[in-house]
Amino acid sequence: MANVHQRIRSDHATEIAEDYVEAIADIITRNGQCRANDLVRLFDVTHATVNNTVARLVRDGFVTTEPYQPLDLTSTGKTLARKCRERHEVVRAFLLALGVSDATAIADSEGIEHHVSQETLIAMKQVLDTRSLPDGV
Repeated sequence: MANVHQRIRSDHATEIAEDYVEAIADIITRNGQCRANDLVRLFDVTHATVNNTVARLVRDGFVTTEPYQPLDLTSTGKTLARKCRERHEVVRAFLLALGVSDATAIADSEGIEHHVSQETLIAMKQVLDTRSLPDGV
């Protein structure tokens, strides 16, 4: 049982980094660049919160930035963003296949994606592969 709690604590520790890296990738895809202000608006947090989080992402090798310049993902950051997006989409598609509404599937997948094990994710993919996916997934 201790291993379960340890994994959950570990998942929580990486949740914010994963959310930020995924958001930065999405904003760059949509707008061509991502600035701290984009993250302030998206997450509805202060500039100080974004600056502190970005500093941790830089320290951990996920993001690069220069003063007054847009944020950029390192190759490690891009890989993490891609993995987060894939996990998110599998969980969302799985919830939709269960009959959950799109709005609920979007909201729930945002939390579940951080805690789903690789084993469960593979099982979800296998179930989805045997079903036809809903439109838009």
